[in-house]
Amino acid sequence: MKHFVIVEDQTAIREMLVELLAPIADFECVGTCGDGLSALTLCATTKPDVAVLDIRLPGLHGVELLRKLRVLLPDLNVLIFSGHESPTLIREVIEAGALGFVEKTAGFAEFKKGLESVGRGVPYFGPAVAALLKDVSNSFDPTPSPTLITKRETQILKLVAESNSTREIAVKLKISPKTVDNHRTNLMRKLNLHDVASLTRYSLEIGLIQSRSDR
Repeated sequence: MKHFVIVEDQTAIREMLVELLAPIADFECVGTCGDGLSALTLCATTKPDVAVLDIRLPGLHGVELLRKLRVLLPDLNVLIFSGHESPTLIREVIEAGALGFVEKTAGFAEFKKGLESVGRGVPYFGPAVAALLKDVSNSFDPTPSPTLITKRETQILKLVAESNSTREIAVKLKISPKTVDNHRTNLMRKLNLHDVASLTRYSLEIGLIQSRSDR
């Protein structure tokens, strides 16, 4: 069972999301709140697997909240759910450690996909956000050379960035999940990247994958 919290300043949206998400198997909402400072207390108390964060929050801005949560709970997966998206904002939340970003205009079905994906530790970006990812990748500082990694590591890097789970990668490459984990750990060490979101960003930068808008 994956536990999640919702941090959203509009009460109606919070209550609606809780009601709509209630039937989803293996996911349980363990708390909601409407401001950034309360979110720190809520997450420290409930220790959720996933935090759904709006960006514009009273008390503590969403990006700063995200940074603090990543220090407080390093294993927490964060899904941004916001009505405001721009290359600059997307860059900020990815650098701060968000694993996914779904725009509010995408609708509930897209949000549900994002929650389920991030709950598995797999990056997910809504259509409008994905369309901006190319601009985001172009604005990052240069990253390590892809020649550092092996052919197998490159295969796994691509599959990770395409939102495949460890088990799915293992099946596709006919190797064990433990081997997949070992390769991913080696990738992060070689590239000096520390989470799946960073691996996804790196894959975009070197052209290994494309944003949805380019497909």
